[in-house]
Amino acid sequence: MSASIGLIASRLRLEEKRLLDAFAQRNVEVEVVDPRALRFGLTQTSLPWQVALNREISGTRARYGALSLEAAGVTTLNSAKASEICGDKWQTSVALREAGVPTPHAALALTPEAALDEIAEMGYPVVLKPLSSSWGKRVSLIRDADAAEAVLEHCAALPSPQAHLIYLQAYVEKPGRDIRVVVVGDQAVGAIYRSSKGWRTNVAKGATTTICDLHGDLADIAIGAARAVGADIAGVDLVEDTDGRLLVLEVNSGVEFAGLQRALGEGCDVPGKIADLVIERAGAVPAGALS
Repeated sequence: MSASIGLIASRLRLEEKRLLDAFAQRNVEVEVVDPRALRFGLTQTSLPWQVALNREISGTRARYGALSLEAAGVTTLNSAKASEICGDKWQTSVALREAGVPTPHAALALTPEAALDEIAEMGYPVVLKPLSSSWGKRVSLIRDADAAEAVLEHCAALPSPQAHLIYLQAYVEKPGRDIRVVVVGDQAVGAIYRSSKGWRTNVAKGATTTICDLHGDLADIAIGAARAVGADIAGVDLVEDTDGRLLVLEVNSGVEFAGLQRALGEGCDVPGKIADLVIERAGAVPAGALS
């Protein structure tokens, strides 16, 4: 079976290789496209793909690639709008709040100086995050005014104007773990705990993964978070507060699922679910015909 599907990726990680295997198992041809070689004309209205699965690791290339593909009539998963929202923590927080998805209090200060006043109002400790970052990079837990001044002085000295915009999120006391849920289409397909001795629980920072029971409330909140940002495929990060309430921290559009797949085993076929969704969108099979 053939389908006009492009997989956009400048680097084939384990996730992309498993996705290609999933398409091959379904006898669907996929063209791997390196976005570093892509260029788009303003009057370009046709490309060789009906659907593009955007797995580009560079957030900037992923967003502009999706925008340009969609302008040429290519359905892109995730969409340019979803990539933009997920790539900006403040936009994500606003979208979650507007959709009624439970999320920690957050604030945006347009200068490091204004951030000092906002932190004093929010109270310590508070988490400072870059607007766009992954893998826990440049995320700081600020416990007192001296630490706040030091971190904000560093932000003010950075050359990027975006680094001077300060995103703050209320710190949530958690039981040494957070939760990652992968959502594909309208289904939460699997969940894991990410546990760490430190306060950050990113797998990239050494967190360990174990199976998390995907109960109704967890699944519903994760699906609601993905819908709020418009993502067809999402990694939703949640945390439990001291009362056991679930709060959504972030939504990732270019979700890495290798850690979740290892923890859950082959009984949870994340790449297969993604492949099925992409094939349906390409019209290679009737919607819902794939399990």
